Amino acid sequence: MEALGGRDHPLDVMGTVHGPWVLAQQGRPGKGTPRAAEGAVDELRVPKRRVPVEVVLPGKPARHLSVFLAQAAPGHEGPERLSDLLNGTNSFLPAVGDDGGITFLHRASIAVARVAPEVEPDVGGGFTIPTEHEVEVALVDGSRLSGLITYVLPPESARLVDFLNGCGPFLRLLERDAVALVGMAHVAHVAILSR
Repeated sequence: MEALGGRDHPLDVMGTVHGPWVLAQQGRPGKGTPRAAEGAVDELRVPKRRVPVEVVLPGKPARHLSVFLAQAAPGHEGPERLSDLLNGTNSFLPAVGDDGGITFLHRASIAVARVAPEVEPDVGGGFTIPTEHEVEVALVDGSRLSGLITYVLPPESARLVDFLNGCGPFLRLLERDAVALVGMAHVAHVAILSR
C-alpha cells in the first residue's frame, strides 16, 4: 500500500473527513480489494475426505453421490462421520454426483443415506456392552428396511423407545453390508423382529 496525498488527487474522496492522506491499494483500479494470497487461504481450509453415499429421497430412486467429511470431528475423537453431518444444524448439505455436478441436499428431505461401515463406525467405544435390537423400519412411503439398532444408555433409560425418542434427526441402522442413516421424519414405525 502506498499513501497518496493532496486534495486534488482523484483518490482523495475522504480527505475532508480523514485528513490529507488516503491509502490506495496497489493493483488494477476498479477491481475491488485484491484477493488474499492463495497460501493464506489454504491455511484456513479444513482438510476433508470424499466419501461415497447412497441417498434416497422419498419416492425417488437411490442416487450415488459423494459428500465431504472433515478429517477431525469437533464433538468426538476421530474423523467426522456422516451422522455428524446429518445430525448437525445445516439445512443444506453439498454433494457431488458421479458426473461431477454439485447438488445441495435439503437435510430434512433425506429418507435414507447409506455408507460403508468403516465410514460410520460404532460409537460405543468398546467399554460397555451395547443394547441391540433387530428391527424393521417402515417409512411413510411404504418402503421397509431391516437391520440392527445398537446403543449405549444408562439402564434406567435403555428401552428402545427411549433411544428412538432421543437419537436425533437420523437413526443409525446396521444393515448387512452398509450403515443406513434413516431420517426420523420419514419413519412411520419401528418393529422389533423376533430372533
